[in-house]
Amino acid sequence: MKYCPVSKKCGGCAYIDVPYEEQLKMKREEMRKIFRTKAVEPVLGMKDPYHYRHKIYASFARDKKTNRIYAGMYEENSHRKVPSEMCLIQHTLANEILTTICKLAESMRIEIYDEDSGRGTLRHAYIRISKATNDVLLDIVIGSKGLPSSKNFVNALVKKFPQIKTIILNFNRAHTSMILGKDERVLYGPGYITDRIGGLEFRISSKSFYQVNPEQTEVLYRTALSLAKIKDTDVVLDACCGIGTISLLAAQSAKHVIGVEINPQAIRDAKNNAKHNKLLNTEFYAADATEFIQRMNIKTDVVILDPPRSGMTLPFMHKLAQLSPDRVVYISCNPYTQVTDIEPLKKAGYQIKKIVPVDLFGFTPHVETMVLLSKVK
Repeated sequence: MKYCPVSKKCGGCAYIDVPYEEQLKMKREEMRKIFRTKAVEPVLGMKDPYHYRHKIYASFARDKKTNRIYAGMYEENSHRKVPSEMCLIQHTLANEILTTICKLAESMRIEIYDEDSGRGTLRHAYIRISKATNDVLLDIVIGSKGLPSSKNFVNALVKKFPQIKTIILNFNRAHTSMILGKDERVLYGPGYITDRIGGLEFRISSKSFYQVNPEQTEVLYRTALSLAKIKDTDVVLDACCGIGTISLLAAQSAKHVIGVEINPQAIRDAKNNAKHNKLLNTEFYAADATEFIQRMNIKTDVVILDPPRSGMTLPFMHKLAQLSPDRVVYISCNPYTQVTDIEPLKKAGYQIKKIVPVDLFGFTPHVETMVLLSKVK
């Protein structure tokens, strides 16, 4: 067990003092309660539960006592910030980059953004790290019109961390809890990095969805496809497809795959990823999943769902039941919405065949859960 000096203030790791194997047992028991069944598979856990986050958000602040700039996260149920440069679940490289950004901001006299007054420049940092290559995408979020000495700032960072392959300047002057603003400009590099999952390469942009824990994501997707049992005659619908990770992995076995995602940038990445991986038995649409499925007239054999925490809409689930695919694999980071969402399928004659939790979020109560449903014949 490792010691975190700010765990009591931060609140991000509720299970920081719980042995990892015990955490997995607790999560399995919680899933049994939520799904009201003992038939929940053991949680697929990590080999090493530390420093697994390859996707990191941090805010900047000044220590009122020392006047030192630090990178941190919001204290639980508060707008106060807690230093996170030594976080035990963040990738160690991200911690080092955040520390260096703070030192550069001090030496270049870059003002820290003040949420109360709306004044200042440096607001947040958003870091993504490729597991396959260790390449870094760095998003600097500012609350002003520009970043002073931006060239020197970029040069200093890239010189110290050659792993940084692209730096993006994001503009967020809104009084909101949203980290990223709408407008951004690439300061260095191509504006994206690539990662590999299941032998395929994926382009990751600043605003496209990609799981925080790439090692366990590979376990998650491999298990999901194993549950789906996709054949070369199957047509697959991947709702909430993001940058096309599951879609393209499925396309290696399927006859045809349709991916739907509301984020246009993610769909651009998905199309580029399909082309790059030479998987042309795919098509991607930038659309709301509910609106798309209402007008869909293609027979699908397998449907894969991987929505945000809010889950799928009731009209989507009712229409899905009407379309009557052979198999549905529902992946969710929120089992409460998941168990509600699958009710229309159960009423339409689907049965839960398997419930498999995967731990992507060690030291927290959160768990990713896969449910396989198939039509009773």
